[in-house]
Amino acid sequence: MIVEEIMKKNVTTLFPEDTIAAAIKLMAENKIRHIPIVNKNHAVIGLVSDRDIKDAAPSVFHWDEHKGQLDNPVKSIMTTNVITGHPLDFVEEISAVFYEHNISCLPIINDRKLVGIVTETDLLHTLVELTGAHQPGSQIEVKVPNKAGMLCEIASVISMRKANIQSVLVYPDQKDERYKILVVRIQTMNPIAVIEDLKKAGHQVLWPNLPGVSS
Repeated sequence: MIVEEIMKKNVTTLFPEDTIAAAIKLMAENKIRHIPIVNKNHAVIGLVSDRDIKDAAPSVFHWDEHKGQLDNPVKSIMTTNVITGHPLDFVEEISAVFYEHNISCLPIINDRKLVGIVTETDLLHTLVELTGAHQPGSQIEVKVPNKAGMLCEIASVISMRKANIQSVLVYPDQKDERYKILVVRIQTMNPIAVIEDLKKAGHQVLWPNLPGVSS
């Protein structure tokens, strides 16, 4: 999946000369937490977050003394070293960018112009859709040797029960690098028969560990 498929294309923006008060108003009206700051060519030159606003807004205890601060331009508080992405980047790649740089949004640039934005909420929704967690089904975790062909073996066992596979995730076994964990979500609310078949085929099912099902 590429970024273009999940990014928001109707992006709320401000110019650097716009006021902090204007940014507060836009965030409240649009229920957003980030506003890219663009120039007249619609190129991103900065980013203002709700945290920047919070740091810049006067305390309620000193409102009368410092309320003029809200008339300052957003360029006085914006982040200028903005990390950006491209519409054709893979979602997995930008997820790694979010993780590595501890950011919560990513402006998307094409031909030096802002064309979209992706937030951590967008990534969360995408993860739910990719894993099928929002659909009725059952999750099975199987510990398998870290070698080629294991996914095919697991899928073959599942196919014998004509269970539809909704998603597959793979992650390393943290305790033993010789193994990996396959997380398979199948479209059935009763996975007992599939679990029994997997165990009879010699596979170690970690979850669900059902009482009465032979190991």
